[in-house]
Amino acid sequence: MAEANIHPEFHRFMGREAKERLLAQRGVVLWLYGLSGSGKSTIANLTERALSEEGRFTVILDGDNLRSGLNSNLGFSDEDRAENIRRNAEVARLFAEQGIITLVSVITPRRDLRALAREIIGEDFLEVFIKAGYATCAERDPKGLYARAEAGQIGQFTGKDSGFEEPGDEAELVLDTEIHSAEECVRTLLDHLSSRSER
Repeated sequence: MAEANIHPEFHRFMGREAKERLLAQRGVVLWLYGLSGSGKSTIANLTERALSEEGRFTVILDGDNLRSGLNSNLGFSDEDRAENIRRNAEVARLFAEQGIITLVSVITPRRDLRALAREIIGEDFLEVFIKAGYATCAERDPKGLYARAEAGQIGQFTGKDSGFEEPGDEAELVLDTEIHSAEECVRTLLDHLSSRSER
């Protein structure tokens, strides 16, 4: 069996506490999810810049960026979506364990996929639903995807051909971009992150 040839070296590495002392921060994964055009990437970018101004070290794992590299061999079947989330979550977990504030911006349309990410990442996982309805996102359509989906040029488009499950009470935070500006959402997110780190 291949597993017999694998010998993890985690026990010999510098510990997480040493890394977090060096960075003067605690590692965490802010998992931002919602429909395409809901504001995930905008909020992730603004949050990263705000944290950087405070001297915090961050990384953004953006869904489209990951699909252009690490996950370029994956499509949008149920199996490929699950594998996409599994890989993203494993990478995010590795960053958080190094004391890095990690912002993940991925549609993550189903509850079971978010549960998978939470299981992999553990207590560092902070689920943040970026809320905006299909009609609003279609009106924004920053990447032209909704127009292409309506023209039948994109199959399995989330919210149209493929469903999107809104969270129940499992999300730690809901940021409604139909009601609040991106800047207001970022402030809410930063306040929540600050209160969490004080526990």
